[in-house]
Amino acid sequence: MTKLNRLFRNRIGIAEEEIITFEELHTILEKTAKAIPFENLCVVANKTAPITKENLIDKIMKKSEGGLCYELNTILYFFLEENGFDVSLIRGTVFNHTNQSWGTIGETHVANIVNHQGEAYLVDTGFGGNLPLTPVPLNGETVTSSNGEFRVKKLDDRYVLEMKLKYKDEDWKTGYAFYSEKAVEDLNELNEIQKIINEHEQSPFNKNPLVTRITNRGNITLTNTSFTQWEDGKVHKEEIDEKRFREIIREYFNINIG
Repeated sequence: MTKLNRLFRNRIGIAEEEIITFEELHTILEKTAKAIPFENLCVVANKTAPITKENLIDKIMKKSEGGLCYELNTILYFFLEENGFDVSLIRGTVFNHTNQSWGTIGETHVANIVNHQGEAYLVDTGFGGNLPLTPVPLNGETVTSSNGEFRVKKLDDRYVLEMKLKYKDEDWKTGYAFYSEKAVEDLNELNEIQKIINEHEQSPFNKNPLVTRITNRGNITLTNTSFTQWEDGKVHKEEIDEKRFREIIREYFNINIG
């Protein structure tokens, strides 16, 4: 068993001897979402490292940090590949709900496509609080998880992830669009994405800290000014200062920022 395989299993809480099948992939996705936060702390602190397998192992597994989509889904890609899955990384364009338009910084979202018994599935562990927590088939079928309902629809030559988050959405809303067969060929593409996220003036992740994680009863989200907890459909929001930020990030996310 490789170092990454062993450390990933340890981080999300599954045994080294457990054989991972497609039928159990939803369990892997749930455990990953609850154990590894979506966060941009290195981006905001200007301390990002090149995207390599070793750097991802060091950041996410050894230092117990989280990451953004191009980090979280890439380490998931390596893990699934080492466990025998037919998997590829793909890029997507996120829909901006504030402006009701497609994002202006290009295909900067990264997710996975898993092929199983002739069917293709979207597998994503890097979409913040919007995670399907289960493979989503590209045939339009709706799937349900503890986080809501999800489906992938064909839009011209692209696919679009749509979601109806539990307790939050009454109607379907758009997540992101992607090309299923336009695979990431090498990690240089991910470093290009990281550069855009780090430097572009319209990047949503290079200005203020954001840390979020799925929980057993909903999700939690931390910014530099507030801490929001969703539990069984009820929301509690606390306004915070820098001292409280450091307390929360240690207590709820197990991240020590010094």
